Amino acid sequence: MNPVDIRLDGIGTISAPLQIVLVLTLLSFLPAILITMTAFTRIVIVFHFLRQALGTQEMPSNQILIGLSLFLTMFVMALVAQKVNADAIAPAMAGKLSLTDATERGAPPLREFMLRQTREADLRLFIELSKTPRPPSADQLPMTVVIPAYVISELKTGFQMGFFLFVPFVVIDLVVSTTLLSMGMMQLPPAMISLPFKVLLFVMIDGWNLLVGSLVRSFH
Repeated sequence: MNPVDIRLDGIGTISAPLQIVLVLTLLSFLPAILITMTAFTRIVIVFHFLRQALGTQEMPSNQILIGLSLFLTMFVMALVAQKVNADAIAPAMAGKLSLTDATERGAPPLREFMLRQTREADLRLFIELSKTPRPPSADQLPMTVVIPAYVISELKTGFQMGFFLFVPFVVIDLVVSTTLLSMGMMQLPPAMISLPFKVLLFVMIDGWNLLVGSLVRSFH
């Protein structure tokens, strides 16, 4: 019996075994990339603050909030993903670019998106911490500086939006607590009474429409 000759052809200029290694490595970093280099961080933080402000405990559930956050992230990042695919991924898969060239051509659209959302103070902080000379333009900043600066900027923005979400619901809690105290109903939990009013307010103003619209517009 002749041995069976099995040949794996790679895509582009990369051999198939090396492609498998690269894909497995990318999959291990995919959650970190999704969380730190896209719009996901801000969106999921705001949704968490909303649920805490409403006081609805586990409703909507984590699965619903994360699923909605993922689809909103895909919506916000669609143009960036299309540009990265056209400039880097598609030519690399067709064998027109090497892996190094594809990485260099795919980074600028993502860097441009992150820099639009990043505060200058955060960029200065990581430039100083990295002890690298300040480049003449922000487009020449390394991704090792841009990514952490973008993450802490997104954290601040998410917390700011969460604060403004909390204010009207805290007012409702204060009014209900003061009313119950004045009526001498100290044994009745204020949260039990204020919850229906907070949900009613959120539904009446079409809160999901306003919140999602504000979130998406905040990235433009």
